[in-house]
Amino acid sequence: MSGDRDDKKVPTQSGTSSGSSEVADFLAKVAATPVVTSASGRGRLLFAMDATASREPTWDRACHLQAEMFHATDDLGGLEVQLVFYRGYGECKSTPWVSSSEELVRRMVKVRCLGGRTQIGKVLTHARRETAKKKVAAMVYVGDALEEPIDDLAAKAGELGLLGVRVFVFQEGRDPTVERGFREIARLTNGAYARFDSNAAGQLRDLLKAVAVYAAGGLKALADRGGAGGKLLLEQLR
Repeated sequence: MSGDRDDKKVPTQSGTSSGSSEVADFLAKVAATPVVTSASGRGRLLFAMDATASREPTWDRACHLQAEMFHATDDLGGLEVQLVFYRGYGECKSTPWVSSSEELVRRMVKVRCLGGRTQIGKVLTHARRETAKKKVAAMVYVGDALEEPIDDLAAKAGELGLLGVRVFVFQEGRDPTVERGFREIARLTNGAYARFDSNAAGQLRDLLKAVAVYAAGGLKALADRGGAGGKLLLEQLR
């Protein structure tokens, strides 16, 4: 990705779903309201990944799952996706919005994972800025570590929740501290959390397809055709 002139640096800025009546009312409104799409009529999904050294095997696998994510939304109006990743020492980048699996995979395969610490806060800040420009239906985050103060991340996640951007957080591994932080990000954005096995590509494929269906068609589409991944996510979204 570093050799691609279209890529841009992301600027640096320093549980379970609530059962409250306010959240229930909010979800009811979302279910009854079509997802806001871009001028092209496509849903917009921000796809964020940890590209530090421990993630390289799953990164390569995710490249091969992108086509199915796009194809799952073809008859719902399609999908626009922006890839965001971080790696190394303070490097966090995003691509332009793309509407084809081939273009996204082309950009993903250029990325090589590098050792470094997590930069989830930068990703959440970037998501807020993007949806301020043009509505983002959902954000996916895939990672295996959390090395930032959870209070800082919670504040940023809360801002996204107020803007109506659900974050779907997928954890590789079983670190309980990471899980608590990831679940909190999902909860504060009215999103969902799931763990996947790095040796079972089908799990991640099903989850990504389900979020793509939601981004393109909303909760009704997710309920109607989200498959196994959709059922898992809906248990938290309702």
